[in-house]
Amino acid sequence: MNYSCTNCTNETCLIKKNLGHIHNLNPEITEQKHTIQCKKSRQFIMEGAPVNGLYFIYSGKVKVIKTGYNGKEQILRLSKDGEVIGHRGFGMGETYKIGATALEDTVLCNFSTALLKDILLSEPKVTFDFMHFYAEELNRSETKVKTMSQMTVREKVIDMLLYLYRKFGEQNGSIGIELSRKELADYAGTTDEQVIRILSALKKEDLIYTKSKLIKILDVAKLKKEISEHNFFLDS
Repeated sequence: MNYSCTNCTNETCLIKKNLGHIHNLNPEITEQKHTIQCKKSRQFIMEGAPVNGLYFIYSGKVKVIKTGYNGKEQILRLSKDGEVIGHRGFGMGETYKIGATALEDTVLCNFSTALLKDILLSEPKVTFDFMHFYAEELNRSETKVKTMSQMTVREKVIDMLLYLYRKFGEQNGSIGIELSRKELADYAGTTDEQVIRILSALKKEDLIYTKSKLIKILDVAKLKKEISEHNFFLDS
């Protein structure tokens, strides 16, 4: 299969959206990227490893993690097709401050630091889009930190479920990403036991349906209402 940027269908990708337009990114430049095929559970960015540019997800799903002071893993982001991985390390130092693992078989496009610098210095529109992307990421991070500190554990779990549904939801209400209870806890910033207890309670209240790693949202409106005072409905 040809994983070229020209044939890519991820129109929201920062590289793809600038490809081939007048006075914009030359498709020949993007062919210098490296394509990496990751099997499920493979960690392709190690926390503390030397920075090797940015990764764009061609297809698949990825979790971005950071290790806390007590050695506990915290999931910072869950990413899908067209999204960027490793951007916090780009231009900020010599090592990655995060790790990243494929949650399913995933295809990645790796743009080296040198290649990206050449693109950003020569293509103002790409540089502008990257600036806009970083500004949005900072806004999301600041909003999340402020809001999550004011939430109860139940509200954190509900907010997490709504986030997963917005990002990976399917027409039948299922959340189209398989995460263990530990991974759900690592993202919500709580413990496995609390996640299991709250999911069980939500299931008894007919707000969700669960079976193994499958989670289906049965009443989005009621879940939103429960955390509406926090006004925390970010797109991603």
